[in-house]
Parts: sequence; structure tokens; C-alpha cells
Amino acid sequence: MDWSESTRRVFLKQFGAAGAAALAASRANGLAMPAGQGAQAPAAQSALTATDQKQAATREARMAWWHEAKFGMFIHWGLYSVIGQHEWVKEHQGVPIPQYEILAKHFHPKPNAARDWARLAKRAGQKYMVMTTKHHEGFCNWDTKLTNYNAMQQGPGRDLVREYVEAARAEGLRVGFYYSLMDWHHPDGARCKTDEAARRRFVDYTHGLIRELMTNYGKIDILWYDVDWPLTADEWESERMNEMVFSLQPEIIVNNRNGLQGDFSTPEQHIQASKAGRAWETCMTLNESWGFNRTDNQWKTPKTIVNNLITCARGGGNYLLNIGPEPDGSVPPASVEILEAVGKWMDTNGKTIYGSERMYAEGYALVNFTRKGNTLYVHVYNWPGHTPAAEWLDFYKPEAVVAIGGLKPKVLSARVLKTGQKVEFTQDEFSFRLTGLPMVALDQPATTIEVQCDGEPIVDHSAMRPLWPRYKVGISI
Repeated sequence: MDWSESTRRVFLKQFGAAGAAALAASRANGLAMPAGQGAQAPAAQSALTATDQKQAATREARMAWWHEAKFGMFIHWGLYSVIGQHEWVKEHQGVPIPQYEILAKHFHPKPNAARDWARLAKRAGQKYMVMTTKHHEGFCNWDTKLTNYNAMQQGPGRDLVREYVEAARAEGLRVGFYYSLMDWHHPDGARCKTDEAARRRFVDYTHGLIRELMTNYGKIDILWYDVDWPLTADEWESERMNEMVFSLQPEIIVNNRNGLQGDFSTPEQHIQASKAGRAWETCMTLNESWGFNRTDNQWKTPKTIVNNLITCARGGGNYLLNIGPEPDGSVPPASVEILEAVGKWMDTNGKTIYGSERMYAEGYALVNFTRKGNTLYVHVYNWPGHTPAAEWLDFYKPEAVVAIGGLKPKVLSARVLKTGQKVEFTQDEFSFRLTGLPMVALDQPATTIEVQCDGEPIVDHSAMRPLWPRYKVGISI
């Protein structure tokens, strides 16, 4: 992207009315989001290049596993972890490069920390991993031959990328590499915009680093570019970059952050579905930081994570959820606790996420949805329990009742996924009601009810609005 991380965050907090337009667009595209959930208007895409067209010809086959997987782990880890005050600390605080470089001698990860990451990802139900090989700071986490600012020749004394690759494969997880095009350390990293000789050197350096990553670690499943400042796609020679990548890794998937369309879009810190037919993946932090930040305690709850995952799956997208390991590679205890809770839910409910299909469903205060074919999964994350209204309204009897307005088509059966218990229901043109449910939720952080329909399910309560029987201006009974 051609703007800074801080600019992105300010935008996400301040876009205000633009969110309404984005929400309207998301509804049109089949992903309706709950009120209050942000949406960023997608950046303008360049026209399809010859390289894009070549990728398109093999995209369905290359991305089949990715669409099935739905859930991945992002890892941000580097010299910034030693400071422990956010991954943008060098720029945010203006740390001079000679001072910042000293961190490289004091970066001493424990052996094979990545094994713990991969095992945690597997327990959480995540199917692939994406690790920062080089973040904006310019430090290379692998044994590159193009600079001594790397893990092999500095504090770690070994190839951290290789350890990560081996750890992911040992757990049966797909392997992804994050690579930041922007580089705060390289002497040509800024002047390349105005000095052609500097651009030539920096682009050759960048292509050379990517070539190493694509050559030295066996089959790589994902290349996740980031921040293309300060050059355009033409100036980065991004077509040639991707051609090189695909010549070395024919089955790889690449994202859209080197100025080309790539295979998938990458909304950051919010959920925004692309138009039908375009793959997308929301990347998001567990707290408010990508890298380790020892004072950031704004942790998302397992309930929030599960609901975000469901929302991504409902819109046909993936969810790439980040951890920021400590300097020695240990995963913060809060991250472990959250991801293990998510994994416990996935043990029972993973079938409702993996391989699920895009569906049209508007947002609800109590429930969320995924589907496979004609099977609708109703994820009740705010269990209704008892309502005093049941004393007067037959609609809420027999308790507890989960009601969904605007569900089409006809429902054939319903059961609680965790227990297999059959659920009684009624359905008319306005409402589908699951009745006689327990007063207490049967699963945490969401209870899933499997609903079999006689066609592809959609949930469109706003379509009922003009159809409601209406009676008097005043009380009608």
C-alpha cells in the first residue's frame, strides 16, 4: 500500500460517513455486517497486467486449498520485538539507524521458538502461517547473502526463517512469507524515488532478496507483500517481480500489495468482503499491535475472534490473525489463552468454517451465519435465554427462542451441532423460530445450530419491511 501504517490507522478511526457507503456496498456484494463494524472502501485497483492474466489462468487450482482453509496465523517478529513498544517504533519514535542497529546484537531468540507457534496454530484450528521475513525495519530474518543485517550474522546466529518453515511443515501447516517492500534501513530505500541509480540498486536488491526466499526453502504457499512506498508498480518492476516468483514457485499465491492485483485483496484491521469472484483475506491483530508490545493489553476476546472468523467465512473470505512473539520467541500468555479457547470451539465447529461458501446474510444482534450448500449454520453468540416478554408474547414461547427474520427458503430440519439434539422450529414468510431451547448456551463462545434447507439459504430481514401486515396508526388490538 502506498500509505503509512499510521495513516491507515488514522483513516480507519476517522473515515466516518465513508463507512456507511462501504457498508451499503458490502450488502450489495453479499456481506452485511453488524452495526458499528467498520469497513474501508477498497483502494483503486490497477488494470489487469499480462502477469495478472497469467495468474488468473491458474488461480482456481492454486487457491483451492486456501479457500478451504479459511483461518491462518500471522507472525510479526523482529528487532522491534526487543524494544517491545510496537513494530513501527523506529519511525514513530525517530530512533536513529546506528542506534537501532545495535538491537541486532541483542536479538537472542530461544532455539526453535517457531515450533511453539506452529503447535499453537494447529491447536487453534489455523491451517496456514505467514511470518515476517523482513519488516519495514529492513532486518532479514534469514541467511541472506545480500546484506549482513540478517539473523545469521547478527544476534540469533542462525536462519530464523528456516526454523519457521520446518516448524510449520512439521505440523502439516501451509507456509507463507511476509515481505515488506518498504525499507527504512537501506540507504536507497527513500532516495530511490528521485534518483534512478538508487532505484536500480534498490530494486535489484529487493528482487534478489525475494529470489532467495523463493529458492532456498522448498515449496512456499503464500507470498504476502506489504507497503510499496515509495515506488509505483512500474518502478518496482512488479510484473517482473511476480514473473520471477511464479517461475520459481508455480503454485504460490500472492497478495495485492506490490501494486498489482495479485490473487487476493487484503483488508487490514476490519472486515470488508470483495465483490463476488474476488478472493480476500482480513488480517487483524489480537490486541492493537502487530509486533510485541508489552504494555498493550487491549486483547480481543475469544468471542470476538470467533465472530470475526464467522463473518469472514460468511463473506467468502479468510481470516489471518496475528501474534507478536516476545524477543525470545515466546508467545504472550494472553495470546495463547485466547487462541486455545478459539481452538476448543473449532474442535466442534470447524466443519462450519472450513470450506464454507459465501452467502448473503444481514447482520443480527444475537447470531451470525455460515453455510455449505443448502446447510445453514446459525451461530448464536449472544444466547437469548429468558426474556420477560415471554409472559405476554406467544412469539417467545416455548422458551428459549432464537428467531431469525427473513430466512429463505423452506427449512427441513434443525439440530444443535455440539450435541446432535433435535430442535423444534416454526417458519412463516416473516420469521423462522427455533423453540424450546435451553436457557443456558450449550457451547462457548457461540452455540451452533445446523439448519437443513430445501435450497440455498439467504437471510434478508430488510426485504420483509414493505411486506409486513400493518393495521392502524394507533394500537391495533
